[in-house]
Amino acid sequence: MNPTLFALAFVTFLSTMVGGLLAIRFRRLLQYFFAFSAGTLIAVTFFDLLPESLTIAQSVGLPFRNLMVIVVVTFLAFNFLERFFLTHHHHEGEEHGHIMGPVGAAGLVIHSALDGAAVGIAFHVNSSMGIIVALAVISHDFTDGINTVVIMLKNEQHLRKARLFLVADALAPFLGMLVTSFFVIDESVLALILAAFCGEFLYLGAANLLPETYKHDAGKMSIALIAGVLLIFGLTSVITG
Repeated sequence: MNPTLFALAFVTFLSTMVGGLLAIRFRRLLQYFFAFSAGTLIAVTFFDLLPESLTIAQSVGLPFRNLMVIVVVTFLAFNFLERFFLTHHHHEGEEHGHIMGPVGAAGLVIHSALDGAAVGIAFHVNSSMGIIVALAVISHDFTDGINTVVIMLKNEQHLRKARLFLVADALAPFLGMLVTSFFVIDESVLALILAAFCGEFLYLGAANLLPETYKHDAGKMSIALIAGVLLIFGLTSVITG
């Protein structure tokens, strides 16, 4: 692997771990992380994933309507999955927690792997582009680490499992970069995958995390929510600007 690429992969690992470890360290303030993560997940959907998916679709002639169908179907699939198959097996305080924790965290891990693949593909074009894309990934990996831990703890998963998913999320970009050394994902498939992440992240942010904030002070939760949105908006504006 290119030494520069390897160094950037290490920085993405650190960025993700720092975000997740902060969420663990200050888990007594978890309600604020709920609101912050809800904001970041919703913002990532509209300021990052969806625009990228639409751009790729346009370049390969894939109808935008197909992407919107994928977004809606994925959102509804997660809703039905939790409502009809998962909630019946969940009891408050049960030892193993709610399975939506691992499901949501796994989605974030796959998303991080695709981020790593994007970095690897960019390096195939030239080193300058690779570094720019890597900086974009590093900038929001911090929030990815927070989101991974928050999704696990919100769904009452054991702290040990949250740490395991955090490590997996931190390693995922490196694996994504490594995979691009062997093959490249077809752009049409990538656009549909990103659309599916839009549906998942909208569900996790708006339907899974956001309702938890209604149990706490409205003003403080709103500030944390807006902070998450503004952070992602600022990062994506700098990166795309």
